[in-house]
Amino acid sequence: MKIGPVEQYLKSRIEEEGAIHITLIDPEDSPPARASELAQMAEEAGSSAIMVGGSTAVETSAIDDVVKAIKESSKLPVILFPGNVSGISKYADAIWFMSLLNSTDPYFLIGAQALGAPLVKKYGIEPIPMGYIVVGGESAVGFIGYARPIPENKPELAAIYALAGEYLGMRFVYLEAGSRAPNPIPPTMVYAVRKLCSTSIIVGGGIRSPDSAEELVRAGANVVVTGTLVEESEDAKSAIEAIVSRISRGRR
Repeated sequence: MKIGPVEQYLKSRIEEEGAIHITLIDPEDSPPARASELAQMAEEAGSSAIMVGGSTAVETSAIDDVVKAIKESSKLPVILFPGNVSGISKYADAIWFMSLLNSTDPYFLIGAQALGAPLVKKYGIEPIPMGYIVVGGESAVGFIGYARPIPENKPELAAIYALAGEYLGMRFVYLEAGSRAPNPIPPTMVYAVRKLCSTSIIVGGGIRSPDSAEELVRAGANVVVTGTLVEESEDAKSAIEAIVSRISRGRR
């Protein structure tokens, strides 16, 4: 599958900068007005894109409203991060077309993707192939997606799942600790994946400090995603600026 403009933009930013930050906005936690505000601050603070989605079910109309509000206040590309078929919005620029690689349920491996693919094509949303791997055992996405979470002390397992995803044609791999996870992805796990794979590595979940972001980038992460930190911060712009600054330091 040909690389589209949003993916090319992300890869160019990664190539130029080594690692980038993306802000995640969950429509369940951020109504349109708040999402618009967060997106504007994210762009001003140095985020490279906005992801929209979450692990729980939200009506498509609510996601449409959030995406439209974001696009009114920010020029950053909006990438869908769907928890299910209902997470598709025709107003978005792209979608992480992802398979939950360590799910035990075929629905999350290929079933939901088969149902969503015609909509993605109909709406002209750019699909970006991604392997999604859940780490740790207490996340909502792991529970909902029937995942066999990768133990935090078994980085080699994450690496072989990521390599399988790469061989299946996935150009990104997402290591997910889960929203409000007590800890971020271990840097040792990121390092293990980087040693084995050439895909771009995304890390998200449990990242609450600039120190954590820097450590993950030094270990080999190309994209750091933060959502809860931004949504719960009294000064979201400053919080993103601090993360972006340390990502920059980590890639040196």
